[in-house]
Amino acid sequence: MLESKIIAAQSDDNFIERMRFESEIISDLDIARIDFESVEFIQCQFNKCDFSKTSFYNSVFDNCNFANCIFIGSYWKGSKVLTCKGDGSNFSKSHMKETSLADSSFRYANFSSSVLENCAIHGCNFMEALLSEIRLKKPTLKEVNFTGADFFKTSLKDIDLSDCIIDGMIVSDICNELRGAIVNAWQATELAARFLGIKIV
Repeated sequence: MLESKIIAAQSDDNFIERMRFESEIISDLDIARIDFESVEFIQCQFNKCDFSKTSFYNSVFDNCNFANCIFIGSYWKGSKVLTCKGDGSNFSKSHMKETSLADSSFRYANFSSSVLENCAIHGCNFMEALLSEIRLKKPTLKEVNFTGADFFKTSLKDIDLSDCIIDGMIVSDICNELRGAIVNAWQATELAARFLGIKIV
């Protein structure tokens, strides 16, 4: 059903609204430039699909798998990604506004040069994700794992990381990215030790 709706939208107005798709399995499909509004994806699996420049308005991905899919230049507003697997996916140059990411995995995902505006990220795994040159505007971050994530040229000023795991995060040699970031006492000690070469005994 979903595949036929997408193919029909591509030949018509590139628009799909107010629909619910459940337990769909889609592979190697070009979904680029489709606008989804008030659409629910429940327990759907997307294999090697291309969502480049696709827009999601007030839409929901719930318990879906879109690992290794392409979302380059995608736009998200008022949407939710809940308990999903997006490992290795490419969200570079995307714009997320007032969107929630919860209990989802984005290991090794690429979010470089993206904008996250008024987004809530809770219980997500961004281990070794590429988060370079991102613009973060008033995010809410809770229990996010940023272990080994690359924040090169991403300003973290006024960003509250105190409830996150930031072990081994990658920044520039002069650590400009961390200037003004909000961290807890333990994180501050660890960061100081790491970047100043101090050994704690």
